[in-house]
Amino acid sequence: MSGWIKKGLVFETARHGVGGWMNYAALTPTPYRLDDERIRVYAGFRDADGVSRIGYVDVRADNPSAIVRVSAEPVLDTGRDGCFDDHGVILGDVVDTPDGLHMFYVGFQRVAKAKFLAFTGLAVSHDGGEHFWRAQETPILDRAPGRSMIGAVHSVMRENGRWRIWYASGDDWQTIGGQPFPRYHIRHAETDDLRAIPREDQVCLRPRGSEYRIGRPRVYRLGGRYVMYFTRGNVTGEYFPGVAYSDDGIAWERRDEALGIALSGAGWDSRAICYPALIPQRDKLLMFYNGNDMGRDGFGVAETGRARFDGGADAHG
Repeated sequence: MSGWIKKGLVFETARHGVGGWMNYAALTPTPYRLDDERIRVYAGFRDADGVSRIGYVDVRADNPSAIVRVSAEPVLDTGRDGCFDDHGVILGDVVDTPDGLHMFYVGFQRVAKAKFLAFTGLAVSHDGGEHFWRAQETPILDRAPGRSMIGAVHSVMRENGRWRIWYASGDDWQTIGGQPFPRYHIRHAETDDLRAIPREDQVCLRPRGSEYRIGRPRVYRLGGRYVMYFTRGNVTGEYFPGVAYSDDGIAWERRDEALGIALSGAGWDSRAICYPALIPQRDKLLMFYNGNDMGRDGFGVAETGRARFDGGADAHG
C-alpha cells in the first residue's frame, strides 16, 4: 500500500479523555466496525501511574476524525493482584464469533528482576463490546522456550475452522542508554482450541540490521495475499512501522519501502509512528495509529483510496 493521507490527531487523550483511568495515551488503537455509521476504536489508556486499561472511542465511519462517544469506564480493567495482567492491559485484537466478541489482550506484570512480563489473555463480550469478561485468569499464550518474558498476540484470524495467531515473542532485553528495552520478533501458530495453543510454531520475521525488536503484527487479506503491518525499533531510537507480504501467512517478504507514510515535520507524530491498524470504509482504507512516545498524546488516522479486502479485515478487527 502507498499514498496514505494523514488526517491528524483524532483522539487527544488529555483533551477528550474522561480523566482518572484515562489520563494519557491511547495504546495500540484497534478499530472494530459497530455498524455502517460507527467505528469503535479500542485502545489502552494509562492512568497517572502509567497503568493501562482498555476502553474505546467511537468515531463516525464516514468521518473518522469526528468522535461520537468515549467509554466512561474500562471495558476491561487490570487483573486480580498476583495474576499475569495485574499491572495493565493493552489491545491485541478483537474478533467477532458466534460465541461472542473475542478480545485478545496483552497483560503486564511487574517482577523483581525484569522490567515486566507480557503474555496474552482472552476476554469475551456478549453485549456488543460494552463489557468484556475474562475467559480465564491465566494466559492463553504463556511462557514457553524462546518466549520466557513476552508472548503478545496482536492478530487473530479464523480460517477453515481454525484459529491463526500472529504474535510477538520475547526472551531477553537490550540495554540502550543504560535502560532495558525488550527484544522480540514475530511468530505464527495455529490451533483448533484457544485453550490449547501449541508450542510448535513458525518464525515470521526477525529484526535485521540495527533493529532489536519487531512486533505488533497486524495481518490482513488484501489483494489476494496476506499483508502484515508491524512496528520495529532500532538501537538508535527509531520507532516506525514496516510492511510485509506473504502467500501463506508464514513466509514473509518485507517491503518497508511500500509503507507510504512518513513522520510529520512537527507535532504528535514527528518523532515516531507506531502500531498501525487498518479497516476498510467504502472505497477507502483507514489506518489508525499512534505517534510519539508510544501514543502518549492519543491516536490519529490516515486514509488511502485503495481498499480491496478479501474478507479478512473485519473478520479480525
